[in-house]
Amino acid sequence: MASVPVSPSLPSFLFFFFLLLSPALSQQQASKSRKERAGSGETGSGSGGGGESSSAAAVVPQLNCSGRWIHIRRLPARFNLDLLTNCSEYDLFYDFCPYLSNHGLGPKTHNRSHSWYRTDPFLLELTFHRRMLEYPCLTQDPGQAAAVYLPYYAAIDSLRYLYGPEVNNSMDHGLELFEFLQENDGWIWGRNSGLDHFLVLARPAWDFSQPPDLDPPIWGTSFLELPEFYNLTALVVEERLWPWQEQAVPYLTSFHPPSGELLDSWINRVEASRRTTLMLFAGGGGVSAQANIRRSIRNECENTSDTLCDIVDCANGKCEHDPILYMRPMLQSTFCLQPPGDTPTRRSTFDAIIAGCIPVFFEDQSARTQYRWHLPEEAYGEFAVHIQKEDVVYKGLKILDVLMGISRARVRRMRQKVIELIPRVVYRKHGSSSSKGWKGQKDAFDIAIDGALEKIRSRVKGEVEIGDLSSV
Repeated sequence: MASVPVSPSLPSFLFFFFLLLSPALSQQQASKSRKERAGSGETGSGSGGGGESSSAAAVVPQLNCSGRWIHIRRLPARFNLDLLTNCSEYDLFYDFCPYLSNHGLGPKTHNRSHSWYRTDPFLLELTFHRRMLEYPCLTQDPGQAAAVYLPYYAAIDSLRYLYGPEVNNSMDHGLELFEFLQENDGWIWGRNSGLDHFLVLARPAWDFSQPPDLDPPIWGTSFLELPEFYNLTALVVEERLWPWQEQAVPYLTSFHPPSGELLDSWINRVEASRRTTLMLFAGGGGVSAQANIRRSIRNECENTSDTLCDIVDCANGKCEHDPILYMRPMLQSTFCLQPPGDTPTRRSTFDAIIAGCIPVFFEDQSARTQYRWHLPEEAYGEFAVHIQKEDVVYKGLKILDVLMGISRARVRRMRQKVIELIPRVVYRKHGSSSSKGWKGQKDAFDIAIDGALEKIRSRVKGEVEIGDLSSV
């Protein structure tokens, strides 16, 4: 087995992470010659070590890997694992050390839980990396790969610019990575000018969109504004409307079933749940006198009965790592209100879907124009309600009037559609396999990979039309 460099600063509790997350190890297990594998229909291996993931290649039996090979770029630990050692260093953020366990899923909600964790949504990069090591079509040969995955924890690295000592150097975020990619096997990036590379960003794209020449700098880093990365495909939890390199993928929730049986068991509970409350808002804000949609929601709920409207106060991060606080009320509610906050999207949207609670949106950017791979835009009206926020805030439209005007038959159809979406927005636990009942069913990760491969394929084919932006 090839030796793996381990940073001397890596604490012992992260050492096992390193062994499993090292791309070098996973790709060593996937090592067959290009000649042997080109055009073959065999399922590639590459679980990344660890007994629980040894059968990961069987997730999709007899998978044809033609056009689906992915190469995981080996990056120094300073771009991923070393960043986790700073988990308690940013006073203005919060200590996320307790949520690194279970490869970023966090600790279980209780000892006997198999599917529920106290998951931090900002650790999507870590959990995605762990799942990538189980992807059945990994290749050591970059020349064979249809796409190249960069296991760079950009959101975690951004903390030093957003909350740490380098706040005035936020325009430099990502330059060290680009320099490494150019100086080490630069042909991998150069063969398609980065068009075939992708990574995951566990924060909204707005947090990486500060113009590099902005003086004085304001909020955010300039990672997505650097010309060096214009060709890169970025999977983000919230995209902007115009940049063509971005695609939104679901936030991490706290539900990570390790088997199809446990997923089905949860869905049965959702279907059987009695919906005793018409609408629910789980969140914070709306307590000031300023007119906005959250204030309107609170005013309406405070002036009606609990059976019509309920509020779960999640101010100051109360609900962030405790799904028990909001999942039970969501299970008992017919509609879950999803007003925008600092940005249009919310993790709560996916919590609601998992609870079978019909989401109510007040902006198109909250979901309709965001998660097209996971929440089909053409079926939007079948699983969600849209109410224009300006009609509520400035024209006096009552949300209750709109929701009570929806027939029971349509509500039943919408809830069933929401329940059908549950597997598409869940990130199942690493180590899941068809032998445990998944039978090839795709989760949020699988759909994201399918989408990324198709996006990259179309971009590489259209390179002449798109143009090489890497030298702009």
